[in-house]
Amino acid sequence: MKKIALILILFLSFSACKSSKNKRVVTKKARTTKTVSKKSNTNTATRKSNANVASIIDYAKTFEGVKYKYGGTTKKGMDCSGLIYTSFKKEAITLPRTTHGLSTTGDWIDLKEVQEGDLLFFATKKNSRKVNHVGIVTTARVGYVEFIHASSSKGVMVSNLAERYWYLSYVQARRIL
Repeated sequence: MKKIALILILFLSFSACKSSKNKRVVTKKARTTKTVSKKSNTNTATRKSNANVASIIDYAKTFEGVKYKYGGTTKKGMDCSGLIYTSFKKEAITLPRTTHGLSTTGDWIDLKEVQEGDLLFFATKKNSRKVNHVGIVTTARVGYVEFIHASSSKGVMVSNLAERYWYLSYVQARRIL
């Protein structure tokens, strides 16, 4: 009986890459302002953030080729939100475990402002704009964005946002760091 209860709890808590039909995700662009003191060294925070981002991306890439496993967070199997959760956790950054939880974390950013380390969210179900998939931006230039994610068909891989499937499924981008 305890095993059944444990399995049920795990199943409910790891409903990572699927969203329920009753929930609706609404995102709004948050207005943020940055205040920079002329006396402080502004490059220190930027360097630390860039080092964290690079470390997160490098760690995520170590999972490339790992097969997809719903609720997975290890080299034995990984799902999309598990990849984000595990990669950020390596840098002592605790994030929600589910795609839905991640989709409301951090600041909404315009796709034109996307940088390495930002999260991209997708709605991959037909005729739905509800977020059910997430990836981390690995390369960002004007008109060119690559991201690493755990695809249910091919496992952990790097894809290009310009691919028709991902471009049409894109919903939003969010910045954690």
